[in-house]
Amino acid sequence: MKNWYVVYTKPKWEKKVAERLNEIGIECYCPLITQIKEWSDRKKKIEVPLFNSYVFVYLEDVDRNSVFQISGLVRYLFWLGKPAIVREEEIHIIKTSLKAPNISDISVTSIQVGDRIKLETGVFSNQDAIVQEISNTYYTLVLESLGCVLKIKYK
Repeated sequence: MKNWYVVYTKPKWEKKVAERLNEIGIECYCPLITQIKEWSDRKKKIEVPLFNSYVFVYLEDVDRNSVFQISGLVRYLFWLGKPAIVREEEIHIIKTSLKAPNISDISVTSIQVGDRIKLETGVFSNQDAIVQEISNTYYTLVLESLGCVLKIKYK
């Protein structure tokens, strides 16, 4: 069964890696966004990867090592000791979201210790929290308005 995996590339090699993977027949996806870069003498629209140093590859588990035929790849992204698998629906969401005509600016950041977030689902829905700790299996959040610490385990 084929899955979407995430390969980690050398910095600024995402588009080259995706092009070379396609050339050797490996289906891949490198989501790109258009940005306007400004220099002292000009402005220019350029396409940059949505996710720095990530390219998604679609292949069988037994074929995972075939991607290392090309240069620019560092390793697979792992989650809880196994190669990270991205669901087909998530790839579809990324693709359709990037085609939306009303999107003008996108940036991707990861959650960091000290970030303020709003919980969107569950018992504590709509509560503001501060990220206190991030581990391989859980987040620790401080809910100041309720005067408590919340430990959320994820799979």
